[in-house]
Amino acid sequence: MRLRPAALLAPLVLLTALAAPPVAVAAAELAIPPIAYHQRTLPNGLQVLSVQDHASPNVAVQVWYHVGSKDDPQGRSGFAHLFEHLMFKSTKHMHAEQFDRLTEDVGGANNASTGDDVTNYFEVVPSNHLQTLLWAEAERLSNLNVDEANFKSERAVVQEEYRQSVLANPYGKLFNAIDPHSYTVHPYQRPTIGSIEDLDAATLPDVIAFHKTFYRPDNATLIVAGDFDPKQLDAWVDQYFGWIPKPATPIPQVTVQEPQRRKNLRYTVTSETAPLPAVAITWLLPPASDTTDSIPLKVAAALLAQGDSSRLYQSLVYRHQVAQQAGADADGRVGSGLFTAYAILASGHQPAQAEKLLHEEVIWLATQPIPAAELDKVKTQLLTSELKQRQTAQGLAFALGQAALIDGGAERANTDLAALQKVTEQDVHRVLQKYVTGAHSVTIDYLPQPAGAAKASGEAK
Repeated sequence: MRLRPAALLAPLVLLTALAAPPVAVAAAELAIPPIAYHQRTLPNGLQVLSVQDHASPNVAVQVWYHVGSKDDPQGRSGFAHLFEHLMFKSTKHMHAEQFDRLTEDVGGANNASTGDDVTNYFEVVPSNHLQTLLWAEAERLSNLNVDEANFKSERAVVQEEYRQSVLANPYGKLFNAIDPHSYTVHPYQRPTIGSIEDLDAATLPDVIAFHKTFYRPDNATLIVAGDFDPKQLDAWVDQYFGWIPKPATPIPQVTVQEPQRRKNLRYTVTSETAPLPAVAITWLLPPASDTTDSIPLKVAAALLAQGDSSRLYQSLVYRHQVAQQAGADADGRVGSGLFTAYAILASGHQPAQAEKLLHEEVIWLATQPIPAAELDKVKTQLLTSELKQRQTAQGLAFALGQAALIDGGAERANTDLAALQKVTEQDVHRVLQKYVTGAHSVTIDYLPQPAGAAKASGEAK
């Protein structure tokens, strides 16, 4: 997942020689004003990030907890996701779903998401409702009702989400199988949505223990962006969050390192609902905090898959017509991430055909000259997307959260855009040769199979 933040994109100036044939030149680098954020930490360990933006009388409030699916207990996948739902239930001083009343009834909105490394809760309201939202976020951090009724009702909701997004979606099982087959020892191998079996096995004491372990002020980051008075914000944060005690017990940390792959692996996953086959290939990436390589890898993925003019789409969908959809992604995480390329086949074609073309396009991009116009176009698309989202208070808050919790530090929200503009053809070649064409892969063949046929299998190659 993901929203991101805001600002206006200044026009790019292309230099051309007078009375000379057109020459491809690099786009002028933009001087982007930094996000002027303020950062402090309360005595109880709560990290607070704030940034003023008086463009509109709105304010975004987000709380990012440093817990994701990688922290799910063994045999209890889906716990972090389950808590995303439980946090909207009742507290000591709020009724269930009262967040909807505090946000939607005043013209705002609220939502939440769970990832591999974090769980975040986010709201946007008119700025005169900031105090209420800060109280409400502190209330559900400190006084959540984790009881049998709330647990069972939300577990049923999460299980229904699994049925809809994984079982009912023809290609849901394919994307849900990527993490389990791509990691061997790291808990990233547990899908964020969990499984019906693991959720059925959960008990109320399990849930209470998870809450006490991870939902604490020293494991959270509060982000406020938009129209507010800084002194008043600090006073309200101290008032509503400052009293919450910091537990004496340490926060469990995932220290497992995913080893480098020593051979290529291949797995087969079958589907009773998919009308056509598909294939996905993954390679391991460095953590998102690796600033030298993480940004060129995003550019590489965009060159392969950003829009209908991208290389994978042009090759697999248009020229060879073996696929109806093709894509690539560089998924940066706190630990080892994944570079993924995939294709959903067209009628009459098999995974091996698409797999061959996926490898060919990746190798070509990793070794052959990249036209300057193509590279500039993709970087401009990525830059524009980031800057457009920073036009809102919610988007500014997301930029800070992503930078602070995933990318290694809040300052990345400012430095990454400058680094993106500096990515060269040589950078793209270097990272692809290091992490993709020069490394071992995991390939997943996704095959339609009638009901009652053999289950998914795997084999090394």
